[in-house]
Amino acid sequence: MTTARDVVIGVDMGTTATKTVAYTPDGRQLASASHGYPLEEPHPGHAVQDPDLILGAVYEGLRAVVAEIGVERIAGLSFSSAMHSLLALDDELRPLTPVVTWADTRAADQAARVRASAGGLALHRRTGTPIHPMSPLTKLIWFREQEPRIRQNAAFWVGIKDWVLLHLCGALVVDHSLASASGLMDIHRLAWDEEALGLAGIRQEQLPELVATTTVLDGLTEEAGAATGLPLSTPVVVGAGDGPLANLGVGAVRPGVAACSIGTSGALRVGVDKPAVDPRGGVFCYALTEDRWVIGGAINNGGVVLDWVRAEIAGDDEAGSASDLLDAATTVPAGAGGLLMLPYLLSERAPHWGSTARGAYVGLTRAHRREHLVRAAVEGVALQLSLVLQSMRAAGLEINEIRATGGVMKHPLWQQVIADAFAMPIGLLDEQEGSGFGAALLGMEALGLIESIDVAADIVPVAHRIAPRPADSAVYATLLPVFDQLYGALQPANLRLRELAPSLPLDR
Repeated sequence: MTTARDVVIGVDMGTTATKTVAYTPDGRQLASASHGYPLEEPHPGHAVQDPDLILGAVYEGLRAVVAEIGVERIAGLSFSSAMHSLLALDDELRPLTPVVTWADTRAADQAARVRASAGGLALHRRTGTPIHPMSPLTKLIWFREQEPRIRQNAAFWVGIKDWVLLHLCGALVVDHSLASASGLMDIHRLAWDEEALGLAGIRQEQLPELVATTTVLDGLTEEAGAATGLPLSTPVVVGAGDGPLANLGVGAVRPGVAACSIGTSGALRVGVDKPAVDPRGGVFCYALTEDRWVIGGAINNGGVVLDWVRAEIAGDDEAGSASDLLDAATTVPAGAGGLLMLPYLLSERAPHWGSTARGAYVGLTRAHRREHLVRAAVEGVALQLSLVLQSMRAAGLEINEIRATGGVMKHPLWQQVIADAFAMPIGLLDEQEGSGFGAALLGMEALGLIESIDVAADIVPVAHRIAPRPADSAVYATLLPVFDQLYGALQPANLRLRELAPSLPLDR
């Protein structure tokens, strides 16, 4: 009797861990593994990783999942990875640098210069990638200006998924999804952008071959087969970036359905059938497939804001759990008594895409209590995401449903404030491995196990919905322009403080 090969393993290479999960076409999870690795910060603004540790985590995860379910049912592998990574290779394909991650901000000055240039907005709208230190484009400019020896010796510039696939399959390729997040590809032509390459100081020949996200690479290298226990004939689907795949993984694939995720950071994205960026450049536009795209924005500050409030303002021991703090904050009316928090503890991305923003409480009085500070922190995150939603609508998008996931969304206060700030019902999902499941679904389509990734909308049901409260939505609609104006109003002070930072150490 022959066993049907109906299982696809989704491999999601995240910022701090690789999750490896095996799924059947009806969405059942059969096995999973997670292997972590550090995010190193050797210098201020640097956020890098060892590529060999990530490759090792991929091998370990695959080996563990394969050992649990056996090889007989495995139809193939499909990959997701964090976006915006950059790695230099020499002419023998050996790393010259660590992986420079999305969190690396060393290219802040280069990003500000390009963004302020006459062609900055046009470049953003052509490539889909905001001009920001996270972008491989701005990182390449930094290397050109600050590390000429590495630039001279670099034969190739790749992302972390490209590096892993090189070891797994012996092919040096980059999918359209990750390329669309590099700042180097014209999203309207699906080709490398000559102006961007000129700014970066590299040639097209130094980049991997552009391929569709559904491209199937035929077979594993002997190294990969030995490391994973998989047959060398195992098909590998190239896959996409974790942002677009997260939309797929939560079933946000139909027109007008957006995905909102809030964990440590946050994001809001909606799927469309053609690329676009709003006139002011407030959103990104990244590929999922050649005819499916996601438009939206990511924010740096989500649940991390409440973690900071609990530790540094409330005091861990005195305040109790984060849930206790949030419970107390529910007694405060919407608007936190006129207190606004700009939640830019880790600077910020969408929709302004600057790198100098800093956090602030504005409107603070003696009358405000701890629960006001907590509520203002939650509202600050919600208002920032509301600005992203505003930019998405400015790009001509109609959004009529939002599916929400993420650790913080387990508490009723977060659920209600997000629904009220968006003035839209929020659909909450049961736990799902978003990007990893999205990678598996994309792989199933590529391998012919499902007719279309559209099935995601049906196999990832909404568990329950949170309706907005009209009175509270009206409060947030009134506060949003004030919140938005504060970003620009505080920019001169934040710029000056950044200049003074070297002379103002945190500790003695």
